[in-house]
Amino acid sequence: MPQPLRYAVFGHPIGHTKSPRIHQLFGDQFGIALTYEAIDAAPEAFADAVRRFFAEGGRGANVTLPHKGAAFALADERSEAAVRAGSANVLTRLADGRLAAHNTDGAGLVRDLAERHHVDLRGRDMLLLGAGGAARGVAWSLLDAGVASLTIVNRTPATADALADAIGEPARVRTRYWQDLAGIGSFDLVVNATSAGVLQQSLGLPPALVGARAVCCDLAYGAAAAPFLAWAQAAGASRAFDGLGMLVETAADAFELWHARRPATEPVYQALRPPA
Repeated sequence: MPQPLRYAVFGHPIGHTKSPRIHQLFGDQFGIALTYEAIDAAPEAFADAVRRFFAEGGRGANVTLPHKGAAFALADERSEAAVRAGSANVLTRLADGRLAAHNTDGAGLVRDLAERHHVDLRGRDMLLLGAGGAARGVAWSLLDAGVASLTIVNRTPATADALADAIGEPARVRTRYWQDLAGIGSFDLVVNATSAGVLQQSLGLPPALVGARAVCCDLAYGAAAAPFLAWAQAAGASRAFDGLGMLVETAADAFELWHARRPATEPVYQALRPPA
């Protein structure tokens, strides 16, 4: 009997991840035998941990906070989406042993919002909280989906400015200081791409950011997204979502890269979604 194909997700922390179950459920759809493990690697140990995983037979890996930039730098080849974002959430071992990087974050988020939740992204004024690897992974795709304007706010202003410069659309994209959040107006799409929820830190967001028809979304999911979703609902958002649907969609993109088969995502999303 052939050995199961080996996959993993790297992050720090990583105990909360649902990726192993998602990929097992995807594999079950096609009768593919695979193993998928969660590997906690501190930033200074990430590169060695990834190299060891692939040297020991790993076929592919997902990458989450805080390693997406490091995954991009580690790769030998990079997809257009990864190059545009400057970060990667998927690493794949090529036939010659080199590593290829891809970024499925933006496509996964747009598909979750537009197709699963039926959110029309066109013409929305968007606030993006954070400017790290997660934010870079989704910014371009949201603009491509028709977002009218994008305001980027990050606790380190230089990082927000660097993302805005990389996007290169000054008519649509601007940056603001975190301390000025109370006075920058309201938005009808607010996306939290910070790691605050995962790290159990408070964002201290003013309710005035939420416009009358605002949709709010946290790229984290489960308990990590709960404080942001509670804030959004209290501030009057029309709808608020966590990142579980995005996670399932991005995982499906990775699965298709690795297995050349597209899994059905809705049954997996429903299996993971806690009862209301």
